[in-house]
Order: sequence, then C-alpha cells, then structure tokens
Amino acid sequence: MAAPQDVHVRICNQEIVKFDLEVKALIQDIRDCSGPLSALTELNTKVKEKFQQLRHRIQELEQSAKEQDKESEKQLLLQEVENHKKQMLSNQTSWRKANLTCKIAIDNLEKAELLQGGEHLRQRKTTKESLAQTSSAITENLMGISRMMSQQVQQSEEAMQTLVTSSRTILDANEEFKSMSGTITLGRKLITKYNRRELTDKLLIFLALALFLATVLYIVKKRLFPFL
Repeated sequence: MAAPQDVHVRICNQEIVKFDLEVKALIQDIRDCSGPLSALTELNTKVKEKFQQLRHRIQELEQSAKEQDKESEKQLLLQEVENHKKQMLSNQTSWRKANLTCKIAIDNLEKAELLQGGEHLRQRKTTKESLAQTSSAITENLMGISRMMSQQVQQSEEAMQTLVTSSRTILDANEEFKSMSGTITLGRKLITKYNRRELTDKLLIFLALALFLATVLYIVKKRLFPFL
C-alpha cells in the first residue's frame, strides 16, 4: 500500500498538470478573442483563478518535498517543483502576449466598425471610451501579471537556495563519512595487532608451563628414584 505522503504527492502532480492544461486552454481562448471587452475581462478572471489554484498546488508539492525523509527523493521532488514554477512563468508570459494580441484584435474590430459609416460622432465617442476601458483593463492585467512573475522569481530563488543548502549538507556528510572510515580502518589495524600479541603471550605461557612441569618431574624423580 502506498504511503499517504506518496499519494498526496501524486495527487498534487495530477492537479498541477490539470491546471496547467486549463490555463493553456484559456490563454488560447484569449488569443482567439476579438471582443467585446467584457469577454476579455471574464477570460482573464478565469485565468487568475486557475493560476491561484496552480500556485497553491505547487506550494503543497514543495512542502511535501521538504518533508521527505530520503535526501534523494527530496531533491527529485524539489527539481519537479522548480520545473513546474518555470512552466508557470512561461504560461504567464504567454498570457501577457495573448492579452496584447486580443487588444490589437479589438482595436482592429473597432476601426472596421468606424469605417462602416453612420453616426460617426457617436461611434467615435463610444470607441474612445471603449479604447480607454480596454487600455485600462489590459494595463491592470499586465501589472497583475508582472506582480505574479515577480513573486514566482522570488520563490524560484528561494528554491535554488534550498537546493544549495541541501547540497552543502550532503558534502559535509560525505566528509564525515570519510573521517569515520579512516577511524574504522585504524581500529581494525589495532585489533589485528592486539590479536597477534595475545597469541604470542599464550605461546610463551604454554612454554613456561611446560618447562615448569618438566622441572617438577625431574625433581620428583631424583627424590623418589635417586638410583635411576
């Protein structure tokens, strides 16, 4: 059975892919939009909602990565998080370009309507107001996109700092492991030397004991059997 943490990571990845596709579809709708302004505003509202949901899921995945016990799994998930953030930045850039494309399309449509004639003064006034609203709305959208991109860049920098810190921790652990390996090798040599000395001491004791017993037997023999 998969661990709850693994299930959560898998769900986050699925949701991120889903929201990414939905954002791309909405951006394409903005490219194809030729007005009116209310339609563009509605599409941009939907895009903002999807970006918020996407950012929330990426943050959840990043938090899950930081909670991983194994360093290798942690680094792998953090790399996935970084890729998702880069993809979101790319989508935000495409969103801004799509808004510009839509503005041009709306401007061209309004110019074409002006050329059709009839009630020129009223149409000119309406066009100016519409252009002013469109410019204001697009300017606001572009400012919002810029703020979002700035936040993503800051989050990417924080993620990179986390990766650098983790790499430094791994290097320090490797150095400690090398130091421990040297200590273990030295201990093995000392134990081997101690075992050899112990064997020599046993041999000397055995020889001394044999000499002692031979001496005792000799003395006993001389006392009990002096004629031998």
